[in-house]
Amino acid sequence: MPSLKRHIPNALTCCNLLSGCVATVFALQGCFAAAMAAVVTGAVFDFFDGFAARLLHVASPIGKELDSLADDVTFGVAPASMVFALLGEAELPFSGATARLVVPYLAFLIAAFSALRLAKFNLDTRQTHAFIGLPTPANALFWSALAVGCGDTLTASPYGFYVIAALAALSCYLLVAEIPMFALKFTSYGWAANRVRYSFLLASIVLLALLGWTGFSAVIVLYVVLSILTARRTRGGHSQTDKA
Repeated sequence: MPSLKRHIPNALTCCNLLSGCVATVFALQGCFAAAMAAVVTGAVFDFFDGFAARLLHVASPIGKELDSLADDVTFGVAPASMVFALLGEAELPFSGATARLVVPYLAFLIAAFSALRLAKFNLDTRQTHAFIGLPTPANALFWSALAVGCGDTLTASPYGFYVIAALAALSCYLLVAEIPMFALKFTSYGWAANRVRYSFLLASIVLLALLGWTGFSAVIVLYVVLSILTARRTRGGHSQTDKA
């Protein structure tokens, strides 16, 4: 039993990786709803592998490395594949078959920046109770929901390419940016200490009720904006304290 117990977290991590592989296949086929379901399934496994490792006291270096590999597949390669599929269907502002063949592959920069973000996270001791840069699951959820809710609109629009390309470039930047982003970790439940978290959760419920699947993309945008505003306010408060 002890030898079996230590393999449980890694087995859950492998299920996350397999979910990412399935999501990638669905994304490349243009089945975005199924791809999103697989990404969400992977996120569930990603949560429970760490939970199981802590609960069973079997955390290991190999588990940490395997977790990053699985996360890059599910939250890096899979959303990059969605962007690849969207760019493949969008009207490109370039003439010639070569451009149409090559340009969509730029989408996989998202997978590369996701890997870089995960590597930085593993080494960054500042990210114990918060994040520096956009977490890869949030980025994957943004692209999944956007593909499901707005994919047809974006690919049909003459401006769709510009929107997709701009959002892809922005997400690559946010993944590795030195921007503090709050985590939904509660050390207490009072309003004063968790005002941003409670406000975010309440606004998220409203967005999801109003926008449906696309609401998840709006939620991630809200998360980024709130994180930036909170970081600026905190930095401003520190500056005032230093001057005093």
